[in-house]
Amino acid sequence: MARGERRRRGAPADGARTAEGAGRGRPARRDSRVGVARGKVGGTVLAIVVLLVVLSLSGSRLLAWHRARQAVTLHSAPLALPPDSSSPAVAPDLFWGTYRPHVYFGMKTRSPQPLLTGLMWAQQGATSGTPKLRHTCEQGDGVGPYGWEFHDGLSFGRQHIQDGAIRLTTEFVKKPGGQHGGDWSWRVTVEPQASGTSALPLVSLFFYVVTDGKEVLVPEVGAKGQLKFISGHTSELGDFRFTLMPPTSPGDTAPKYGSYNVFWSSNPGLPLLTEMVKSRLNSWFQHRSPGASSERYLGLPGFLKWEDRGPSGQGQEQGQFLIQQVTVKVPFSMELVFESGSAWAGRNQARGQLAGSLLTQALETHTEAFRERFEKTFQLQKKGLSPEEQALGQAALSGLLGGIGYFYGQGLVLPDMNTEGSEQKVAPALFPPVPLFTAVPSRSFFPRGFLWDEGFHQLVVQRWDSRLTHEALGHWLGLLNADGWIGREQVLGDEARARVPPEFLVQQAAHANPPTLLLPVAHMLEGGDPADLAFLRRAFPRLRAWFSWLCQSQSGPVPLSYRWRGRDPALPTLLNPKTLPSGLDDYPRASHPSATERHLDLWCWVALGARVLVRLAEQLGEAEAAAELGSLASSLGAEKILDELHWAPELGVFADFGNHTKAVQLKPRPPQGLLRVVGRPHPRLQYVDALGYVSLFPLLLRLLDPHSSRLGPLLDALADSRHLWSPFGLRSLAASSSFYGQRNSEHDPPYWRGAVWLNVNYLALGALHHYGHLEGPHQARAAKLHSELRANVVGNVLEQYQATGFLWEQYSDRDGRGMGCRPFQGWTSLVLLAMAEDY
Repeated sequence: MARGERRRRGAPADGARTAEGAGRGRPARRDSRVGVARGKVGGTVLAIVVLLVVLSLSGSRLLAWHRARQAVTLHSAPLALPPDSSSPAVAPDLFWGTYRPHVYFGMKTRSPQPLLTGLMWAQQGATSGTPKLRHTCEQGDGVGPYGWEFHDGLSFGRQHIQDGAIRLTTEFVKKPGGQHGGDWSWRVTVEPQASGTSALPLVSLFFYVVTDGKEVLVPEVGAKGQLKFISGHTSELGDFRFTLMPPTSPGDTAPKYGSYNVFWSSNPGLPLLTEMVKSRLNSWFQHRSPGASSERYLGLPGFLKWEDRGPSGQGQEQGQFLIQQVTVKVPFSMELVFESGSAWAGRNQARGQLAGSLLTQALETHTEAFRERFEKTFQLQKKGLSPEEQALGQAALSGLLGGIGYFYGQGLVLPDMNTEGSEQKVAPALFPPVPLFTAVPSRSFFPRGFLWDEGFHQLVVQRWDSRLTHEALGHWLGLLNADGWIGREQVLGDEARARVPPEFLVQQAAHANPPTLLLPVAHMLEGGDPADLAFLRRAFPRLRAWFSWLCQSQSGPVPLSYRWRGRDPALPTLLNPKTLPSGLDDYPRASHPSATERHLDLWCWVALGARVLVRLAEQLGEAEAAAELGSLASSLGAEKILDELHWAPELGVFADFGNHTKAVQLKPRPPQGLLRVVGRPHPRLQYVDALGYVSLFPLLLRLLDPHSSRLGPLLDALADSRHLWSPFGLRSLAASSSFYGQRNSEHDPPYWRGAVWLNVNYLALGALHHYGHLEGPHQARAAKLHSELRANVVGNVLEQYQATGFLWEQYSDRDGRGMGCRPFQGWTSLVLLAMAEDY
């Protein structure tokens, strides 16, 4: 009935009742009072309802405010590292380092306002117009191969870089002393790529120093644009001096003629250094080597002049940028010497600078020490590996250590407003400024910290120098927010931000990542080193908070199930919505994302985490934590639970569960392009038929009893060439899958849909080695598969390294060729541990 009709029919009845009451006298007045009372009650009820609505809205806003604040508030637990752990007073030997992995060669201090140094170079006359200026590692700039031959992660390194007709060798040595991190020296050698070349190129090297604040640089200029030295002072470094030695012939002290140019200005911002130098290479000069004809080259200004000073004379407050260009005929060597004032004051002056023959001697000593330590640590020669395999192992380790960076800045965080599946109307907020000391996956493509990569990185680093692992894990745990969340991708500082697409800058506080930092923690527990245990005692409160957040925030639809938050929505352009938080990106999951999903790999990560942390709690004597974690570990350790949640009888393997159909494909729909078409059968709740890495996780993380009835079927799937086995390693997705090798969208090629990945193959090798040494019905088979898989993986990585000079992000399961970005000396460096059979 319409509201108007109700009013019309109600009016006469009310009037009749009133008239009747009036005829009876007092009863009418009583009815009147009752009406008034009813009106008051109605008004009170309405007021209460309004109040409840207001309180509800206020409560919602208060909760939203609280969630937003928690997301960008640092956790209150004590830090695993002292607040000044990166200072020269606490860690002088780590204060300076090659902590700029995105540049071909450079060093900086571990400081929020660092002093930075770097190298650029250009081949003059190699191309028409402006020569190509090399500075930052780029995927497609034509440079390469390049990488560290030796790097000890601390005080020494040697790198080779091929660039067309020339080959550069960059070396550095640090020398302890004083109170500010000591001294260091560089040597850069430029030689022709081919021996016997008659037309030797003219090459310009650009050595620069950058400050990031009010630090002082005072250049002392000599004749013809040559800097005699650069003096300076900062609060952290005290007094210091840079000296660029004159060029010489490689391997001796015979001088080489060099032409000098110099440029000095305010710091334009670190991401703009290359462009600033390019813009100033606008004048032609003559290189007149004695006894040779002159050659033209493009150079910076020929004399020292301060540029870009602000109108108030405050230009230096934003920092300074000072660069010396030296142009020399190939071949030649140059050395840059940094001397700390406090180290110089206490030095025996008769020893002189770390240059020339002294530098050569120091480099030779460090090289021999590296080789001896490498063999003692990994024993590749003792295990019978070839010299080529040993060289690969040294390059894998050195590339990983040489890719360690120090970052400082603020990330962007989107708070978790518990609005999954609906639009979240809140803007990203800035996380507090934080430091991060971490290895990086790739200097050219991913020169920043990735959470799930770092656990694999530290498996290698921890074998070499556990102190570096303490530093890295301590810094990562320092990123914990008040809820216990750590962002999976860390974009800190201007240089890192400049290399990241805008859509990847914001980290969502509802999204997790595999807790791989627990892998090196588990290895420390097995080793029992007192220094490791002391670090883990300090780190435990944060490790526990992080794991607690993971369990709570990623809980699944039924008890003891887990689900990755943050899957892509089911867009019409996507074959299968990606699950970036899992680390496996486009690995096929349920075709229609929903809250009903149960993710097998996440369940396994939680089960492993509970096992590791309960062991740690027991070893530390944390009884309450051990009891709490032990209960979870016991529940997840029951194979019956794993079977109930993830064993798919119709598939014969473990699997994800969700709203799924296999009847999806991309079809051309002009003019939109490729669009997803869903056929029949329609999606329903079922196990997801996507045999691959996810199916193997109970095996990979060694969660199964060696007598388990499920171990045999997993070994069958792993060893079958129709499914996961290839001559180059285990495929990420079975060749029999309908998703194998399929694009996820018109512009998104396959990623985890068949290619061979070293991190998961390393887990598989470790698992096969594990079960191959435990008594059970599958012991012999596991041992045999380990031997064959190790030969396949190591053999292919070596072959591709020898052919290309690079370690790669992934490898083709069809022909073994390296794919993705390169160099990828992050988790592909695990090939070293595979060679050493160290799991």
